[in-house]
Amino acid sequence: MKKVLIPFVLTLVLILSACGGKTANNESSPAQSEQPSASSSAPAESASASATTEPATGTIVYESQTGPVDVPANPQRVVVLSSFAGNVMALGVPLVGVDDWSKINPKFEDRLKDVQSVTDESLEKIIELDPDLIIGLDNIKNIDKLKQIAPTVTFTYGKVDYLTQHLEIGKLLNKEKEAQAWVDDFKARSKKAGEDIKAKIGADKTFSVIESYDKQLYVFGDNWGRGTEILYQEMKLAMPAKVKEMALKDGYYAISAEVLPEYAGDYVIFSKNPDADNAFQNTDTYKNIPAVKANHVFEVNAKEFYFNDPLTLDYQLDFIIKNLLG
Repeated sequence: MKKVLIPFVLTLVLILSACGGKTANNESSPAQSEQPSASSSAPAESASASATTEPATGTIVYESQTGPVDVPANPQRVVVLSSFAGNVMALGVPLVGVDDWSKINPKFEDRLKDVQSVTDESLEKIIELDPDLIIGLDNIKNIDKLKQIAPTVTFTYGKVDYLTQHLEIGKLLNKEKEAQAWVDDFKARSKKAGEDIKAKIGADKTFSVIESYDKQLYVFGDNWGRGTEILYQEMKLAMPAKVKEMALKDGYYAISAEVLPEYAGDYVIFSKNPDADNAFQNTDTYKNIPAVKANHVFEVNAKEFYFNDPLTLDYQLDFIIKNLLG
């Protein structure tokens, strides 16, 4: 994954976790890019470790980007400090601690109800959780101290693409076959949906993804969560020229409401933050955007849409299919 999200400046480099890159005009950065299970209507299962769970036995060697690490062959008490909670949950591995951005995701709420919110500075709390594995980005603090608590593996956000990142999480958790099976199925479903969308509306139609955060608007490239990987990478749908020019390289670009018409495609996914200033939607500038007039703007709760993990990607794909194919 190459994008996730936030305190603006985010603590995950896309929510795939705070952001990595930044554009010249950004006052704050949108989180990167991480939902329900493969079916968004399926009841969520708790991701927390059970008190009756059998303890993990044995270890495997994971070849991390910093060298080999001995990790549990069957981890049962995982702490995720940035970005990857959805990946771990998708593979059915119990969590005991996650980052704040995962905890506030409404789509993760039921799964994480018994899981604690932790940061890279809450060392005592992490010790109390007694993790058998800690996962985070390589920009987290206290890595050496965390390694004294449990095997700790970090990733550089964007070093590999978002699907390869899930495969790496699968290797780390000794679930590589399960991770590969999901990737293969996801790519097939996304390709089929993309073909159906092009057949229905035309292959030349353009798509934009915008988001409100605080008093700022953002447009996104092809690798910053929020459905961008699906629309542009998997479905091969077209990006408006202005978005390609300004947002493709860095992943996102901050804009004002006044210039939004220049970035709006024939279809727009609006990742709407309920805490942001969304008053621009009441202006004539916004109302006269062709996609708005044609009812081609599809709104979704930004807090559910940030990431590019399997659970979130499945939700994003379902959302795109529902709104574009009915």
